[in-house]
Parts: sequence; C-alpha cells; structure tokens
Amino acid sequence: MDIHRAFAQVAILDDGKVVSEQRLDLVQDKVLAFARSLRSDDEVVLEATGNTAAIERLLRPFVSRVVIANPRMVRAIAYARVKTDKIDAITLARLQASGFLPEVWAADEDTVRRRRQATERMGLLDETVRLKSRIHAILHANLIPKYKGELFGPTGQRWLATASLPDHERLILNRLVDELQRTTEQLAVLDRELASLALADERAVRLMTIPGVGPIVATMVLSAIGDISRFETPQKLASYFGLTPKIRQSGEGPARHGRISKQGNACVRKMLVEAAWSAQSAPGPLRAFFARISGKRGAAAAIVATARKLTVLIWHVLAKGQEYAFARPAFQAMKLRKVALKAGASREYGKAGPGRDYWVKEIRHREMEYVKRAEDAYARMVEVWRQVPPEGRKKIC
Repeated sequence: MDIHRAFAQVAILDDGKVVSEQRLDLVQDKVLAFARSLRSDDEVVLEATGNTAAIERLLRPFVSRVVIANPRMVRAIAYARVKTDKIDAITLARLQASGFLPEVWAADEDTVRRRRQATERMGLLDETVRLKSRIHAILHANLIPKYKGELFGPTGQRWLATASLPDHERLILNRLVDELQRTTEQLAVLDRELASLALADERAVRLMTIPGVGPIVATMVLSAIGDISRFETPQKLASYFGLTPKIRQSGEGPARHGRISKQGNACVRKMLVEAAWSAQSAPGPLRAFFARISGKRGAAAAIVATARKLTVLIWHVLAKGQEYAFARPAFQAMKLRKVALKAGASREYGKAGPGRDYWVKEIRHREMEYVKRAEDAYARMVEVWRQVPPEGRKKIC
C-alpha cells in the first residue's frame, strides 16, 4: 500500500505476480471493508507516514502481519526514474516478498499513547517559548529596559502590566500574556498526567534513579524506545537517538569520525542533553566523566558525550531491570515525593513522609560522600589508564 493523505494505492501480489490493483480511500469504514477482504495469511506492507499507525491498527487483526517500511531506506522507490503510485506499491510488495524490505518497528497501543502525549507536550513547550519571545520583542522594540527578575512570575507580571507602551502595542501584549497563561495551564495539566504515568510505571521509576532523569524525561524516553529488547546493545540505542558519530571509510583509508548523526527522535535527544546538564552538576561518576571530556574538547562536546553516556545507562537499567548503582536512596525518595505532588497527591502536614531522610543533614551528606567517592574512583581510574602505553591498554582489555 502506497500511503497518501486521503487515499492509498494498493497492489496485491500472489506468487510474485500482480493479481489486483485498486485505489482505497483512507476512511475507517472503507479501510475495515478492505481488511475483511484479505486472507488471514496475507502480509501487508505500508510506508511510515503520519497516518500509518491508524491504518496498521485497523488491518492488524485481519492478516498475519503488517510490515512498516522505512521510507528513507527504500532506495528502489526514492531513486526510481519512473515513479508512480502504482509502481511504488508494487515495489514495496516485491521487496517484502524477496526479503529486502527495510522495516521499522510497529509500536503497541501503550507506546503510541505515550508518543502522542510526548508530541503534545513538545508542541505546548514550543508555543510557550514562541509567546515569551514575542513579549520580549515588544519590550525591546519600545525601548523598555530588561526586567531584572523573573518576567513571567507574579512580580514580573505586575511590572509588565505597568510598562509604558502605546495603546496598540498594549493590546497585542495583553493578548500574548493571556495566550501564555492558557498555554502554561495546559502544559501544567499535561505534566501532571505524565507524572502520574511515570509513577505507575516501574520502568520509569527505575530510570528516575539516574541523575538528571525526571518523570518527563523518563516518560519521553520510554515512549521513543517502546520495547527495550529491540536494541541488542546500548550502542544501538545511542544510534537510534542520533548520539553516535558519523563514520566515513572506504578502501584502505582510515575511518573518519565526524559529528553525531542526529538521526532519530530529535525531541528525546534534546531532552537527554538537558538531562545531561543536570546530571553533570550532581556528584558522581557522570560529573567526573563530563569534567574529563570537557577538559579535552570543551563543554559543548562534553555535554553531548554525557547525553550518550546517559543513554548507555538507560539501556542497562531497562534491559537488566536494575536501578542505577550510584543512586542516593534519600534523594530518590524525595524526588519521587515531588513527582507524586506534581501528579496531584495530597500534602500531609505534621507527618514524616518517605522523603524525610533527605532533609536530615547527616543522611544527605553521607549519601553525597558515597557518590563523591565513586566520582573520585572514576577520576583515579582514568589517570592510571592514561599512564599505560597504548599497547598495554590492549592487553588490559
């Protein structure tokens, strides 16, 4: 099926020969009628587009398998000299029949729901940034000095209401402020839903033992990964997020490593980089790793490398079903309590909660000293490793 916005071109092959061709309108009742006409041992091939998930969900119960093709890698279609919908549909079927079709994973219902929520949150976040930028632009265009505090907090909002602006600019500013308030409220509601979803998922709770990973990052990572068994190694997961370098090698020449590929989910990659900034400020091996790379290549390269290291940790936590080895129990309990409050849990005044230990100075410092020793151990290991000649390093490995 060659999928478009409103229709799909269908080619049916039997024993390598085209036995039927038709054009199918992409509305639910017609897709279901088409699905009922198929045999239970049929295989259906679709290209990955915006409406592929809905079509796959409708067809799945009626056939043996629904295969989703990777459109970037179907070179027989992308570079064909004669390209029509009929030819594309036939090409997809023949590639699948011959076993040469590059396919992508079909997400389950829970993962699709998570991805929808993650996409909606990124849209609201982008809209919030856009509105704030427009408000700053209005103030700058009217020579109003920059507010020294938090412009979009309660005090900043009162200052903004008294700013000296022409009447027409004031109307635009008021409209932008109202839109920003509505968007912020919608974002808070969605964050509350994502926090509840993270607390109910033991995988997300384990991910939150990693420094820098909160409920939003954990939920977005899980929405992108789906089933961790799809990735045999942590390197493949890092490649899936576009955090591995490009490699060029041909003939007898040496391999050349370039910048990261940036293939895959850009939103999750951005969230992992933000999580890395948070992780490098907390005591532990990740901070030592960031400091080592930053000393050689600068902070920008070091934070990307730390995001990749976070991805490796995420793979191990999910694949092995274990918590992060250097998690701080009191800090983790406090973090989960904050997530629960964000999810709508009631505050219990006068009663010691599960995160109480974090606010006991001796316990907090004891945990920080523990992870600080792990950080120092990593730094000493790296220093010893540097003193070993290259040929000796191979023997140690």
